[in-house]
Amino acid sequence: MGIPDIIIAVDGYSSTGKSSFAKMVAAEFSFLYLDSGALYRCVTLFALENVFIDGEGRIDEELLCEALRSLDLRFRCTGGDSRAYIGERCVESEIRSMAVSSMVSRISAIPTVREFVDEILHKAGADGRVIMDGRDIGTTVFPDAQLKIFMTASIEVRSRRRYAEMTSKGAATTMEEVVKNLAERDYMDAHREVSPLSRASDAFVLDNSDMTLHEELVWLKGLIQGKFGILEQL
Repeated sequence: MGIPDIIIAVDGYSSTGKSSFAKMVAAEFSFLYLDSGALYRCVTLFALENVFIDGEGRIDEELLCEALRSLDLRFRCTGGDSRAYIGERCVESEIRSMAVSSMVSRISAIPTVREFVDEILHKAGADGRVIMDGRDIGTTVFPDAQLKIFMTASIEVRSRRRYAEMTSKGAATTMEEVVKNLAERDYMDAHREVSPLSRASDAFVLDNSDMTLHEELVWLKGLIQGKFGILEQL
């Protein structure tokens, strides 16, 4: 008996490696991977490009929410992986910029934006056998997910990971900027009015400060075997 067609919800702080972990699990067990954070980043990019955010960082929420009605935002999935598109344009590179990172927590706190993204996620995960990562997947988007994981790591480790990721892509930033951005996002994510970042009461905590991806996979396999009574080697 293999893993049943469940929904795995992965929540946690920024730069804890949620996406890397979820992609690995999707590939290992033939699940569909969906990155909810990518959708919020897409909306943020859309807002920046259409000047719904001015030079002082002020958001015109009314115009943005009105524009969402015609925003064609989707995942395209290949081999268990998914990439975010605005219309026919793949925006995976653009949505990882510091400009987007600095605004995404504020954009994602807007109730209409969250409703817009949640609707896309519900449709994508309707058939199960999905692993989805974000900040409120196990608490709001899929509160009945059969397996919930809450990922965390120290701010020092997360900052090093984020800095390495950005510089490897040629982004112009400093470690100080990255630390400041992560600390601000942590606070905003945990204190927003709508669907704040929090651990679901039935979520298993994965602190991967000192773990490799392989060690995370071994941890997950043990968890799945115990929770679902799977006896054979996964």
